[in-house]
Amino acid sequence: MTHLGALVIPVGYYYLGLSRFEALAVMIPVTLLMTWIDIARLLDWKFWHFLKPLIAPVVRDHEMRGDFTGAFYILATACLVIAFYAKPVAIASLAFIIIGDTAAALIGRRFGKHRYRGKSLEGSLAFLAASLIVVILAPEIPYMIGVIGAVVATVTEGISGSLDDNLSVPLVSGLAMHLLLVSKMFV
Repeated sequence: MTHLGALVIPVGYYYLGLSRFEALAVMIPVTLLMTWIDIARLLDWKFWHFLKPLIAPVVRDHEMRGDFTGAFYILATACLVIAFYAKPVAIASLAFIIIGDTAAALIGRRFGKHRYRGKSLEGSLAFLAASLIVVILAPEIPYMIGVIGAVVATVTEGISGSLDDNLSVPLVSGLAMHLLLVSKMFV
């Protein structure tokens, strides 16, 4: 559920009317701060002990054992997709992981019976359904390009192995939509 807080990134990017430069001027310092916090946690710096009561309750076990947090990955990825992709593509690709991953976790944990690679078919279908809702609501993305982006996001999330899906899903689905827009397919 903490994923949903990250919706402030694509929603703010769109509704505040930020340019790419303005969005990056906000996102890069926030990402650097999160990077510093994660490094402090991983290296057990004194600074971490001050923040631990606030942050540790939402840090997953594997992250506590030596991985960067999902927050770091989503912030770093937001910087990358904002820098490399057109605004509508960046917004949609970020919303796919934020909303889709939340739906996949909620449905997969509750109803997931058909397991694969540590995931469930039911969770993946929830990811796809949520991503298709994003396509309907996403501003300025041609419908077919959005649908293809949602499918690519779902497949990427389903096969993501050791690479954090907060990184892989927006980058790969964003690239697919970017290439379709540039090629003028489905436009």
